[in-house]
Amino acid sequence: MQDKRAGFVGLGLMGLPMATNALMKGWHITAWNRSPGPLRELQRLGGEAAALIADMRDLPVIIFMLPDLPEIEEAAAGLMESWERHPPAPGTVVVVMSSVSPTGVQDFGHRVAAVSSGHARVVDAPVSGGTRGAADGMLAIMAGGEEAAVRSVEPLLHCMGTTVRHLGPLGAGSLAKACNQLVVGTTTAALAEAAELAERSGLDPGALFEVLSGGLAGSRVLDIVGPRLVSKDYTPTGPAKFMHKDLSFVVEAARAAGSAVPMATAGVELYAELKRQGLGDQDLAVVRQTISRLSRPAPEALAEGTVAS
Repeated sequence: MQDKRAGFVGLGLMGLPMATNALMKGWHITAWNRSPGPLRELQRLGGEAAALIADMRDLPVIIFMLPDLPEIEEAAAGLMESWERHPPAPGTVVVVMSSVSPTGVQDFGHRVAAVSSGHARVVDAPVSGGTRGAADGMLAIMAGGEEAAVRSVEPLLHCMGTTVRHLGPLGAGSLAKACNQLVVGTTTAALAEAAELAERSGLDPGALFEVLSGGLAGSRVLDIVGPRLVSKDYTPTGPAKFMHKDLSFVVEAARAAGSAVPMATAGVELYAELKRQGLGDQDLAVVRQTISRLSRPAPEALAEGTVAS
């Protein structure tokens, strides 16, 4: 892609640092965001603001980084109406970098192709790495879509991630992200259970996690989320409520494939409980608080620091 202009819709905790990294690496970024603060920050760094998403209609690539597909479809409505009246240039690419339903993004891709007279294609390219990875430009990016479309946007994706992998047709990226969230969501829940069990039994969760990190239980999830679980620091790096959505996509995909997913099924219910407890806007580590609230009060003996027999 020689034309280094790109639109960016959604400058949240992930979107703003992602757009900033692309800007700092030579891309001309035109952005839209519901709240003005992040837009002003991007403008300060040299980006431009679009009054309407439809104003991006002639850009060669438009990235959407909104919470879910319904928000993307609502935001893109004016853009698609504009393309239906006057199709964009052939080779235009819409990149969905949010975590969305694999089947839902396929349907969205069909609609985009139809209204644009086949001139625009959708690539799903969800990310993993959290706000730290977004800020450092070290995200893992899982892409699905037609090979030509994916190849055309790879230079832009490499501005935001160190690992960019084309995994198959449209929807493949979202399925890979669902699998990623299956591992992250259930591992975080297991670590939260371990921390809560250890503390209630008189063990120091920090010491426990230090030992675990040196053995087979060691993982990136333990390294990154473990300290927050130990300190009960639930300052959001990404809202925990989205894990419920993502694990629901796992169950949806598994149903279509005929695959059993008992861990994901249990995870959906656990993170639904987290939302019912009003904790959804806090960090993923807050699942420990959910587990604590589901637990009985600690016996008096454990309060004295003795290990349960």
